[in-house]
Amino acid sequence: MAHQRLRTFNTRETYPEQNLDNDLCQAVVTEGGRTVWLRGQCPQNLDDAQTIDSHDPVAQTHKVMQNIQQLIEEAGGEMAHLVKVVVYITDIRHREAIYRTMGEYIKGVYPVSTGLVVQALARPEWLVEIDGTAVIPDGYRP
Repeated sequence: MAHQRLRTFNTRETYPEQNLDNDLCQAVVTEGGRTVWLRGQCPQNLDDAQTIDSHDPVAQTHKVMQNIQQLIEEAGGEMAHLVKVVVYITDIRHREAIYRTMGEYIKGVYPVSTGLVVQALARPEWLVEIDGTAVIPDGYRP
């Protein structure tokens, strides 16, 4: 791993009552490198800002995570460099579906994570928004 991850855990043990499988940790230690601060990503295309045609939390989360991955790669990194995510959801009933989907993209990464249930996002059709921070180590070459 690119960074030191302290107290790694999987949500299967932390939230046994929920059907989750996310690799997370309590803290990430980085040294040097380039920090990539990501704007909150929503279920829309990066090139034309069009919202995807789906009101499904899984489809929306896939788009959000694809955007995060694409932006980190455009910055010269990879998902292993992701150190923090903040997840905003508008309906607690979608939590498991959103986190399960996010977990597919962070398997083995172990970022720190904060999750919030909010009243609304910028557009009423958006169910999820995720912002993130990545640190690309000095000398890393894809």
